[in-house]
This record gives sequence, C-alpha cells and structure tokens, in this order.
Amino acid sequence: MAISVRLDETFVEEVQIHAEAAKRSVPKQIEHWAEIGKIAEDNPDLTYAFIKDALLATAEINAGKATKYVRRSKSSN
Repeated sequence: MAISVRLDETFVEEVQIHAEAAKRSVPKQIEHWAEIGKIAEDNPDLTYAFIKDALLATAEINAGKATKYVRRSKSSN
C-alpha cells in the first residue's frame, strides 16, 4: 500500500545526498533507513555495523551468493 507523506525539505535534501551516494532512489533510501531504525529499536544492543552486515548477508543468501561453511582442519582436542 503506497501513501503520500509530507517531509521536511531539509530532511529530503539530506536523503537525496545519501541516496545518490548509495545509488538508491529517495524513497528506497528512506525505506532503508526505516528498516535499519526498526531493527535498531527492536535490538538496541546491536551496532549499526552489525545490522548493516546482517542485512548484507541476508541479501547475499537471497541472491544465491552464499556458500556452505566447510571446516578445513580438524580440531586438535
């Protein structure tokens, strides 16, 4: 469901800068920030870097770019 919202002009200008740098549209940049914000609120102990890496890992899995972990050497226990 799409809805229209009014946003502060200064905020939109900042979004445009970040969107351009990340090669996203303005709406996609806002969605990206909202997703990170929601995750951060639900998991206040996680750092931004961890959240970003988790989102990247999920995207890699969804794109079929992940490989199964295989241990290369046996433990010397």
